[in-house]
Amino acid sequence: MGKFDGMLLISDYDNTFQYTETALSGGTGAVPPPSPRNLAAVKRWTGEGGRFSFATGRALGAFRQHVEALPVSAPVIVDNGGGIYDLAAGRYVLRVLLPEDAAEDLAAVEAAFPGTSMELYLSNDRIHALHPTERNVQHARLTGMPFREITALNRRTLPVPLAKALFMADMPRLLRLRAFMEAQGWEKKYEMIFSSDHLMELTARGADKGAMARRLKELTGSRTLICIGDHANDLPMLRAADHAFAPANAIEEVLACGAETVCHCVDGAVADVVERMETVAE
Repeated sequence: MGKFDGMLLISDYDNTFQYTETALSGGTGAVPPPSPRNLAAVKRWTGEGGRFSFATGRALGAFRQHVEALPVSAPVIVDNGGGIYDLAAGRYVLRVLLPEDAAEDLAAVEAAFPGTSMELYLSNDRIHALHPTERNVQHARLTGMPFREITALNRRTLPVPLAKALFMADMPRLLRLRAFMEAQGWEKKYEMIFSSDHLMELTARGADKGAMARRLKELTGSRTLICIGDHANDLPMLRAADHAFAPANAIEEVLACGAETVCHCVDGAVADVVERMETVAE
């Protein structure tokens, strides 16, 4: 029996396990390698019977190349909660796609806010982009997933079903977009969650990191759920956790949510979590 038997640790990826902020915000510096301290801590965690996974806003295609080199021991949560993927089995354990009429809803958003930059994630992990900007180019460079530019939203350019939609704009515009969607009553159909100061994710209702973290806890037969994340899209899983943590670089809303603060991402925030849990398990 290991000291972490029955425990599931789920980490956000960007700016929690791996610091990518410079590349994401348009900096020219390369993404640094994963923290050796984090890697050593996760190996210690899994060696003592703990399960380790990630919950990321990235699509599977933008995450697979990174996660396959990391010591995961459970299926991973992708698409900001849109799916749970078993890397070992090579299949989705669970996937929640957008409603069939999502293309029409997105066209209504475009009509109300012309020129809005959108990334549309198809169920086959391909990406179509409407009104792409330099931010989309930077995002594609970071994730390693190119996009196909489209000029209109319809069933020809967006074969359904869609996995998720991603809006890229400054926060004031994103807030107006969300208010418009809520005015249509779409909160009954979609999750609308900010994943940075210029990104808003649109997934199906109930498809968030919190719901999927609870589901993964059940699937792995774990009794204790530990989560760490830095941004607003991580709040649902932090609230679902038995033990919640936030790196020191997290946004204020996360730092104020009741999660225990650990060190900055670049210093090995996940390793801090493992060390905290070692004291709990003793």
